[in-house]
Amino acid sequence: MLEAAGILVFALTGALVAARKGMDPFGFILLATVTGVGGGTLRDLLLDRGVFWVQNPLDVVLCSGVALVSWGIAYWRPGTLDGWAAKRLLIWADAAGLALFAVIGTLKGLSAGVPVLSAMALGAMTASFGGILRDILAGDRPLVLWSRDFYVTAAAAGAGATALLAGLGMQPAVVMIGGILAGFGLRAGSILFGWSFPNLPGSGSSAP
Repeated sequence: MLEAAGILVFALTGALVAARKGMDPFGFILLATVTGVGGGTLRDLLLDRGVFWVQNPLDVVLCSGVALVSWGIAYWRPGTLDGWAAKRLLIWADAAGLALFAVIGTLKGLSAGVPVLSAMALGAMTASFGGILRDILAGDRPLVLWSRDFYVTAAAAGAGATALLAGLGMQPAVVMIGGILAGFGLRAGSILFGWSFPNLPGSGSSAP
């Protein structure tokens, strides 16, 4: 259920970007699907296991459904998905997907028996890779490259909290909630309050 929620949330961010770019239905499906399953695909390849959506295409169907519903809204109500409110929704949905996938990727790594640090790296990559692909395909600057902005750092925080709580033997629900709160909380602080690393000497800030 947690992975399905993450896929749906990230698929929505892909569809929102497609709406902003004025893409056709297949463009919506492409961005939604790549964003929804991209991080998990990289995770499964690195773990040398069967890629989850190849074995069970339901995840691709879910991404396509989100894409087509979003395209219908964009077509019948122009401007609904590409205004200021939609941009804010994109940022917050991306933050939610980031937190969810950081936890999922870390737990998948731990369950596969990889070292803790490797599992945390898998969590951060699972959380970040789909959004990177989405932004590159859309011709945008990836969120991960925004100067000083907590993005991968937030994913790493979620992954680290997940690994720590799991290592302490906490209940699965506590592990998941703690990891999600750590990742989402740090990303939310960056969005709302500008939490970030300081500029390097002699450099300017290019964060939006």
